[in-house]
Amino acid sequence: MSIHKEQVKSALSQVIHPEYKRDLISLDLIQDLIIQEKYISFTLELPRKDERLADHLKRECTAAIHKFIDPGAVTDITVGINISRQRELDGDADNTAPASKPQPETVLGGVKNIIAVASGKGGVGKSTVAANLAVALAQTGAKVGLLDTDIYGPSVPTMFGVTERPNITTQKKLVPIEKFGVHLVSMGFLVDTDQAMIWRGPMVTSAVKQFMQEVAWGDLDYMVLDMPPGTGDIQLTIVQTVPLTGAVIVSTPQTVALDDARKGVAMFNKVNVPVLGIIENMAYFVPDDMPEKKYYIFGRHGARKLAERLEVPFLGEVPLRERVRETSDLGTPIVAAEPSSPSAIGFKEIANRVEQSLIVRNQEKEATRKIDIRIRP
Repeated sequence: MSIHKEQVKSALSQVIHPEYKRDLISLDLIQDLIIQEKYISFTLELPRKDERLADHLKRECTAAIHKFIDPGAVTDITVGINISRQRELDGDADNTAPASKPQPETVLGGVKNIIAVASGKGGVGKSTVAANLAVALAQTGAKVGLLDTDIYGPSVPTMFGVTERPNITTQKKLVPIEKFGVHLVSMGFLVDTDQAMIWRGPMVTSAVKQFMQEVAWGDLDYMVLDMPPGTGDIQLTIVQTVPLTGAVIVSTPQTVALDDARKGVAMFNKVNVPVLGIIENMAYFVPDDMPEKKYYIFGRHGARKLAERLEVPFLGEVPLRERVRETSDLGTPIVAAEPSSPSAIGFKEIANRVEQSLIVRNQEKEATRKIDIRIRP
C-alpha cells in the first residue's frame, strides 16, 4: 500500500497545537513533507525554542500517523524541528497576537567560521583535503567540526576509522564523534556500510538540514563542510540554511577537472559566498623510492593558472603520494598519522593559508548571510 501526502496531511490535521488551539496543518507548521515508500519525513516549524512542546508535538504527530494510516504501510517516521522566528503564528491560546517577538536562533550559531570544501566533479580528492584540513586546523588548538554532507557517498567514516554510532543527548540531539581533535558527523555513522541511500533530492536535503540543526555542535572556531561534487541540491540547501564564511575549491590539474572547478567558483560567486582559494590536488606524482622526482601525470600547474585567471588565491598544491592514500584507507589522515612527513607539512601550510584568507575576508567583508533563492518562471 502506497502512502500519499494528502493522507499524511489529513492525519496531521488531527494534531492540535496546545497553545494556539488549532491544528498543525491550518497553522502551516508542517514543512518539507517527504514520502519515500514506507518512510515519512517532515519538519515542524515553530516560532520559538521550546523542547517540551517540540517533544509533545513529535509524539502526537507520530501517534496520529500510526492511528490514521495503515500501520503496516509506515516503518519509519522522522520529525525535524526548525525554529523560524521570522513569522508569528496567527493568534495564541486566547486568540490574541503574541505579546513580544523573541530574538532569532541562528543555525550553527556557535560556529565562528563555516568553510565549504567543494569541487566541480568527483574523484579529485576533495574529502581527503577536507579531512586533513580539519585535522591540521585542530592541531593549532582550534575547536573544529567536520560535517560530511555527501549523503550518497560519505567518506568520513573510512578516513577517520569510525565504526560506532553517535550518542543522543537528552534533548534528542546527535552528539558528534570526536577523533584527532575533530568533531565528526556523517550519514555513514547512521547506516550500515553496505546500505545504499536510495533517496530522492528532498530527502537528502532534509537530512543535511537536520545535521546542521539537530546536532549538538557546541562552540567551534571552524566548521569544515565536506561537500558532494557539483552545484546541485545540497549546495543550494546549505547556502540557504547557514551563512558560509567562505569556500575552498579542490581540483586536479587536468582540463576536465578545471572546467568543473571554474563552475564551482562561479556558483559561489553567484550566491555571494567568498572563494577563499583553489587547491591543486594530485599536482604531481612522487615515487617513494625517488622522492626527488616529480611526474606531472595530470598536467602542470593547471589549478594554479586557473586561480590566477579567476583572481582568487592559490592555496597550494598536494602531490600524489601512495602514503596519503594508505593512511586515509586505514582511518588516519596523513596529518595525524605522520605529522612531520612532506605531505602532512603541505596540508598544514594549506591550512595556514586558509586561516590567513579567513582573517583577510573577515576584516574586509561583512559577514555572509544565508540567501533566499527564488525560482522565476
